[in-house]
Amino acid sequence: MSSERGAFRGRADRGTTRGSTRGGRGTHQTTTTAERPKKENILDLSKYMDKRINVKFSGGREVIGTLKGYDQLMNLVLDEVREAMSDDQGTVRHRKLGLIVARGTLLVVISPVDGSEEIANPFLQEDE
Repeated sequence: MSSERGAFRGRADRGTTRGSTRGGRGTHQTTTTAERPKKENILDLSKYMDKRINVKFSGGREVIGTLKGYDQLMNLVLDEVREAMSDDQGTVRHRKLGLIVARGTLLVVISPVDGSEEIANPFLQEDE
């Protein structure tokens, strides 16, 4: 004696009419045959580790600190940070911030305090 509901419980073809037989939401597969070349950062910050750098942010703030770390998104860890604040008369005052993490999306300018060197333009395409 079986009911209609009981007939559906042990169906062998359950889930084979659509999608994958393994369950889940889809058949997402990663292909390793066409690997993209790894992107390199245009700016190599490793040579500025443990050195003083000047950082300008998109909101207009400017800080000077010692570079302690960074990642591929250009997030920076700066120590002994001082923020440069200027008033309407042009007088610049500094306030100590200590250790900060600067989000890479907000950075506009990164420059060493002790000067910089000229590099070739990485976006310039040579005529063939």
